Amino acid sequence: MNFCSECAHPVALAIPEGDNRPRFVCTACGTIHYQNPKLVVGSLPVWEHEGDLKVMLCRRAIEPRYGYWTLPAGFMENAETTAAAAIRETVEEAGANIELGPLFAMLNVAHVHQVHLFYLARLVDLDYAAGIESLEVQLFGEREIPWADLAFPTIRTTLELFFADRRRVIEGGSYRFHEHDIVTPMRTQADLA
Repeated sequence: MNFCSECAHPVALAIPEGDNRPRFVCTACGTIHYQNPKLVVGSLPVWEHEGDLKVMLCRRAIEPRYGYWTLPAGFMENAETTAAAAIRETVEEAGANIELGPLFAMLNVAHVHQVHLFYLARLVDLDYAAGIESLEVQLFGEREIPWADLAFPTIRTTLELFFADRRRVIEGGSYRFHEHDIVTPMRTQADLA
């Protein structure tokens, strides 16, 4: 940040009185500009027919991670609830009609200043199509998931937690809420070269 959004004067990093960390502070009007984590919210849509369970994934048509698979998710908007954000993102990316279930996973991704939230969801029907941010949308069983081509560690972790819970559900257990920290930055092809 270089300039104040209130008066357009330059800002400087300083620790405001009564605070404990550097913030961008306007050198003219004194406005403190707080920078806080962003929420990424999505759903884990499933279709179950005669005991066969499949998860919906979207292949990304945008960067970062163009061409990789993800759950339908994106940044939460102002004046939106987390549930509304999950439904909106599912419609935008997959054109899917869902019945939203409970919050399933909260993943802290501190190194990129994000928190990812995923809700369990049931597909109401099979009427879905790729939105503008998706190349394609497909249903996958656990063994069919393109594990090596998942876009982000949060997606892999959420799916792993889901299928572990699913095995417990089959044995009479239930899905539970998961909180998890992603502490290792994602490695890209450029990192491996």
